[in-house]
Amino acid sequence: MRVGAGKITVAGSLSMAALCFLCLLLTPSFSSAKIFIDITSPQARKLPIAVFDFQGPKGKEIADIIRDDLTFTGFFVCINKASYIETASQAFDPRNWTPLGVDAVVKGTATLGSNLAATVTLYDTLEGRAILKKQYQAAEDLLRPLAHAIADDIYTALTGQPGVFRTRIAFVGEKGGRSGIYITDWDGHRMKKIGLRGSMVLSPHWSPDGTRIIYSAERGRQWSIYLLDFLRMTEKRVFTSAGINIAGNFFPRGNSFVFSSSRAGTPDLYTYSLAAGSVRRLTSSYGIEVSPAVSPDGKHIAFVSDRGGSPQVYVMDSDGTGIRRVTFKGSYNTSPYWSPTGDRIVFAGRQGGRNQIFTVKPDGSQLVQLTESGNNEDPSFSPDGRYITFSSDRDGRKGIYIMRANGESQKRITPRDLKAFGPRWSPN
Repeated sequence: MRVGAGKITVAGSLSMAALCFLCLLLTPSFSSAKIFIDITSPQARKLPIAVFDFQGPKGKEIADIIRDDLTFTGFFVCINKASYIETASQAFDPRNWTPLGVDAVVKGTATLGSNLAATVTLYDTLEGRAILKKQYQAAEDLLRPLAHAIADDIYTALTGQPGVFRTRIAFVGEKGGRSGIYITDWDGHRMKKIGLRGSMVLSPHWSPDGTRIIYSAERGRQWSIYLLDFLRMTEKRVFTSAGINIAGNFFPRGNSFVFSSSRAGTPDLYTYSLAAGSVRRLTSSYGIEVSPAVSPDGKHIAFVSDRGGSPQVYVMDSDGTGIRRVTFKGSYNTSPYWSPTGDRIVFAGRQGGRNQIFTVKPDGSQLVQLTESGNNEDPSFSPDGRYITFSSDRDGRKGIYIMRANGESQKRITPRDLKAFGPRWSPN
């Protein structure tokens, strides 16, 4: 094994630190433990909410992003501004909103000086009081992360659960026959390419704290596994050997990962310790075993094997014992990925000659098909388990899509001039 290191760069004007972090918050105030929407209930109703355009520069742009974020969740209905009785400059009066059936109102102001600042208040119309007051500050070119942060706090105040609007998606993009890793906000905006060498790159995998990524790449006719460290702005080759070596995801502590390698012949599964630099073999089969994915608690690994005659999803204990088959329907199932709570596995399966996205319980029960159009592959869950990102060629060119975990609201988030695949949702 050889280890190399080098600096990484990000194409565009933003640094990687700006992509990963946002300076927010001056004075937070949450004054409600009331849950307005029980998003754990299948019968959860959509909450009517009024979001005013913020007063001041960039105010409408901020409000539009907040509305888009909340609407995509499926838990909110943003009321048409034409129906508002109250104006943005008037004091909040619940009597202006209860006749419209509005449960919550958002008002805010924006100022632009050396930085962009916003002050936001979220009102409960039923109790006639503010339930969230907060100030935000960021560089002007970080307007979208600032708006996403506001949407996150509104979502949390009304549901009691964290939002995903500040999360990112890493994926592989290809132009001109060369591939590289890209990072985008969850909604496809602020897309940046990380400056990497190599002509072929495979799906990236985030560390549990979101500060590192591992991925596989072919360089000099050798497939190796590399580690990107965003805090140190470095790239290091952490594993290489004969054959093809394909990275899986990290274990929960972030100090080891699982991978597939054909170093001993046909592909088998291994773990690699970053601290010790040691390799441990988990499987030894005459078949092909690939696409390993560690469960959130680190106790199990989902993977793909053709030991039964066709590629199917299996689960085993993290030490390689207790192997059991999960999928039985379909002749080609691959790319498993665990939900954050470990209660579901999402995967790609062949159906009617095309690849579609499915979810299934780890015991093989409750199989659900989520997509129908085109070829759909490479699924992964959002950190709250309520959304899924995946790749699809339904528009003629493979791109990255997102959808709710029940299959609703499927939409493309990458441009059509970029071939994109292998998306992985960040943990934070």
